[in-house]
Amino acid sequence: MGFVSPTEITIEDIAGANFAEFSGLSEKHRDGWGIATSSTGKPAELIVETLPAKNSYRYSQLTSEALSDGALLHLRWATSGLAVVEGNTHPFEYENISFIHNGGITPLDSMDKFIDEDLFKLMRGNTDSEKYFYLLITQIRKKGLIDGIKSGVKLLRDNCNYSSINAMVLTSDAYIIINEHDSVKRPKGEPEDYYELSYCKDEKGILVASSGWNQKNWTKIDNHKILVIDRKSLGQEILSI
Repeated sequence: MGFVSPTEITIEDIAGANFAEFSGLSEKHRDGWGIATSSTGKPAELIVETLPAKNSYRYSQLTSEALSDGALLHLRWATSGLAVVEGNTHPFEYENISFIHNGGITPLDSMDKFIDEDLFKLMRGNTDSEKYFYLLITQIRKKGLIDGIKSGVKLLRDNCNYSSINAMVLTSDAYIIINEHDSVKRPKGEPEDYYELSYCKDEKGILVASSGWNQKNWTKIDNHKILVIDRKSLGQEILSI
């Protein structure tokens, strides 16, 4: 989940009455949670825990009290074999860029050749998600934010195996949502819409989230698309991957 807003607001307030249902997804996505805030004129903040969100007082406090005009929230369901430690817990950050990912990319070393060598020492864990992030950072360095993200997603799509490379990227200027997945490769037993992403826009701002909770009257983002939101105007643009 992520949002941008014209004013500072809590995650609980912008998510509305069904936020408890979203938080309830931590019954399954129980391998930690994290929040990255990016509020205008303030330093970005990152908070992660390895507790299930439903068992965390800090999660409850932050989502109901912490104010920001932009944030990412992630409930982790760890990829098999990857440790449940803070270093592996989303979001990930580089300078003013925050990132969360939902899906799996294999093999784990398949992205290494596309990542600038100096970035490996910045990694705080050993997940496919963090490598995905630094693959994007490598391309952003070369081509700028939007073109770099598009280039990075194409590199990953064309050279790696994945179930989903759905991701959200938040900067001080933009909120970018990547929707690229193969629903056939969703986790066993999950519904066909497991990897779907949708958004809701109202006077509070724009909220984007994955499926699994009540999203009545939300707008679905098509697969193989990138949604770009300008944080200043809240204008939206859909790009093809």
